[in-house]
Amino acid sequence: MEPIQLFELASRQAQWLTVRQNVVAGNIANANTPHYRAKDVEAFESVLQNTGIQMAATHRAHFTESPDAAQVTEVSMIDDVQVQQSGNSVAIEQEMMKTGEIKRDYELNAGLVKAFHRMMLMTVRK
Repeated sequence: MEPIQLFELASRQAQWLTVRQNVVAGNIANANTPHYRAKDVEAFESVLQNTGIQMAATHRAHFTESPDAAQVTEVSMIDDVQVQQSGNSVAIEQEMMKTGEIKRDYELNAGLVKAFHRMMLMTVRK
């Protein structure tokens, strides 16, 4: 029987979400700082690829990518985002959308762990 790695995976995602929330909060806090460049973290999937936990590819159609190491990087300039006169590249609207994504991902993570924990408890009680 293989060990259950869901809790470790959920813990790593929660840590990643914490880092991303801190970076986004820093962007919002520096929205009026001259020449500040907005930052973001790598996608969780790429962070996952660089850790000891690997998702199993049970079908040949599953994606198996190997992206670079996880890091905080400056956000590239998008056509919709204009650099302010101060040289700042923070778009409050995008940062608020990111906070919504982080909240949604955290709630999904916590809900899955809670459901899996209940399921495990039901099997132990019987």
